[in-house]
Amino acid sequence: MRGLYKALPFNTHLNYGASLYRPAHTLSRSVVDEDPASLVMTDFNVTQPFSVAAGATIREANDKMIACGVRLLFVLQDGHKLVGLITATDILGERPLLYISEHGGTREGVLVGDIMTVREKIQTLTIEDVNHASVGDIVETMKQFGRQHILVIEQYADDARMTVRGMFSTTQIARQLGETIEALPRAATFAEIELAITATP
Repeated sequence: MRGLYKALPFNTHLNYGASLYRPAHTLSRSVVDEDPASLVMTDFNVTQPFSVAAGATIREANDKMIACGVRLLFVLQDGHKLVGLITATDILGERPLLYISEHGGTREGVLVGDIMTVREKIQTLTIEDVNHASVGDIVETMKQFGRQHILVIEQYADDARMTVRGMFSTTQIARQLGETIEALPRAATFAEIELAITATP
């Protein structure tokens, strides 16, 4: 059976300055508000999303964000089960301090699962609505709800399966629009208010 195959010839060597092939980054094009929203969506059919385990420390998650050049990681449990998400703002903001003030411990011991946004609290858009929306519609949505990221889900008509199809990021959209996106501040939680009060001299 092995006789049916032949070895391929080696090339001589890699040339100096050889680079890695990278897929075309379709999201780099400039857009205007009237363009289709899909032009500013990170499509997970094209771009691989990055993830982290719920049991990882927030330091490990932050290091991975830096290494991957992203500000959001999907949180997985048992290697594949999506249980939440965590952003750079979550890690570098007040969430770790609030968790420590309530449960004790140190920042080094805070896990991703301790401060992540759990799956049940993640609000999403549907791919059907996105396909009929403009860039301006998405910008207005992110401004009104004070979001830096919004997930897009795809629901299968034949069963209850749901897939995270893509994501919008204010950083990416602002880059493509060539302008800053200022989101409205989100209302403070009771925990944030309590921390502010106790921190007042």
